[in-house]
Amino acid sequence: MAREENLRITDIGTLKALAHPLRMKLYRLLFVAEAATASQLAEQVDEAVSLVSYHLRKLAEHGLVEEAEPRSADARERWWQPASDGVSIRDEDFRDAPEKAAAHLAASRMFLEQRAGMYRRYLDELAHWGPGWNTAAHDSESLLRLTAGELAELKKDLTDVIKRYDEQGRAREAAGDTEGREHVALHVYGFPFRV
Repeated sequence: MAREENLRITDIGTLKALAHPLRMKLYRLLFVAEAATASQLAEQVDEAVSLVSYHLRKLAEHGLVEEAEPRSADARERWWQPASDGVSIRDEDFRDAPEKAAAHLAASRMFLEQRAGMYRRYLDELAHWGPGWNTAAHDSESLLRLTAGELAELKKDLTDVIKRYDEQGRAREAAGDTEGREHVALHVYGFPFRV
């Protein structure tokens, strides 16, 4: 099945399905693996296979994941993959009702907590990664004076650069260039603030 480039989540049911902490972890792991079984994912999140299977089915009900072609000869194994190349969740789709706005806010906070947890884990494991990765990794803060339009333009430019690097990395890996290649998380936030 051809995957959508980016699934825009606009309904509260799909948002709530993804905003469950375990489901978001499973989605992220599945996205990184490209395809996996419930058993493989259960090992990574230290949960029962039956629980992981339940949550994968819930994600599938909302079109976030789908069954994948089997990757082994064991016909009993059910393989899953993301249904799209990513998701986008925009504030503008959840402003029209208080319960939708509250669900969007709760989901955004949970996503932030999980991202912060990923970065904390990296910090805890600095010695494991070695000087090459630790030099390449970065943590920066830029305080700019922009209009909303300029921030939107900056977001588009950054998204284009990230997409280019992702496509290059995947193409090189597909061509056999796997030496030293790791998964990299890049979290970028751009938001207004007042002092």
